[in-house]
Amino acid sequence: MRTNIGFYTRRILADKQNPPARHLRPKGGPWFRLPGYLILLWLLAIGACQPKGPVRERSQAVNSKETVPTYTNPVLAHNFPDPTVIKAPDGFYYAYGTNSEVAGKVQNIQVAKSVDLVNWEMVGDALPQKPSWADTDFWAPHVLYAEALKKYVLFYSGESTDKATCKCLGIAFADNPTGPFRYKGTPLLCGEGFENIDPMVYQEPGNGRNLFYWGSGFEPILVQEMTGDWTAFKPGTTPKPLVWPDKNKNYNRLLEGAWLDYHNGRYYLYYSGDNCCGDNANYAVMVARADNPEGPFTTLGESNGTGNSVILERNDRWIAPGHHSFVTDAAGQSWMVYHAIDANQRQNGRKMLLDKMVYRNSWPVMGNGTPSVSAQPAPARHKPVGNNMKDKP
Repeated sequence: MRTNIGFYTRRILADKQNPPARHLRPKGGPWFRLPGYLILLWLLAIGACQPKGPVRERSQAVNSKETVPTYTNPVLAHNFPDPTVIKAPDGFYYAYGTNSEVAGKVQNIQVAKSVDLVNWEMVGDALPQKPSWADTDFWAPHVLYAEALKKYVLFYSGESTDKATCKCLGIAFADNPTGPFRYKGTPLLCGEGFENIDPMVYQEPGNGRNLFYWGSGFEPILVQEMTGDWTAFKPGTTPKPLVWPDKNKNYNRLLEGAWLDYHNGRYYLYYSGDNCCGDNANYAVMVARADNPEGPFTTLGESNGTGNSVILERNDRWIAPGHHSFVTDAAGQSWMVYHAIDANQRQNGRKMLLDKMVYRNSWPVMGNGTPSVSAQPAPARHKPVGNNMKDKP
């Protein structure tokens, strides 16, 4: 607004030379006793001091509008196969992966830490000291926090130093989720091939039984009850087969990577098959369902009559997705954490990916059935306990 200063200057001089006989006194009170020209100048001064453009309140309201956080796969961009993720009592998530080279050094069991399942920090080797019975190939770790023991328990497989056997399953314990885990003196189980790998443990609701799932090597997925201290199979128990490989079905020639989930009174057994790696990688995630954690299980393909139990398989960007774990965010939403091979960087191994899982019509659904390739709404964040890691945005 342009102000005509000359006009108001002349008006002030005229008023001084010919002052009015009296000033009107409206009902507004003493403030209105001022001469009219002073009131007018005061009002002009107020107008000149007002900020130009939108008012501050409006600007703040627009700027304070929250945007939904997103992420894009992968969430760990280096070789991190067979990931198991847990949420520890300290409020952080911890991911454990098969042995790999990190920053030029081989780690037997990789460990990463996150506050939000999206931003991860590598925090070292969970098993820096190898067990006496194995010297290489520390695969597919699974970790739980045993409340009764006040310990973290690591289950894993390794290549036996005994040339008469091949892969063995081992157990180790630690006071902290990052380790170091110290192994139990002897392996839990050994075999002539690689059938004894990919351990997963589950505490049954209600009766608290400790159940141990494992299997590969063209053999069925098995389950057997363990002792209360997680050190051995419970005396008097035997392995029970749950799902069998089928050489005539795609992805079913070899089954491994078992994971058990409980939802609305039913148990869901997830597994992967049949070739995780290499030039001919052909891998997917499948599922079966039962009313009891020891079965009998009905596969998705048997239930819907299609013979196809796959819920996650490859697309043009991500090859051979599988060997996963499930974890929930602060809102109770389930997320699948799994590995896959980047079609654009196959030489970089199996990277860690994250996607949402929901149950519909009593079966799990993974988006469009393939790994996400665009930005996705991020998991709801937990608030960590303590201040031992920077809270990344």
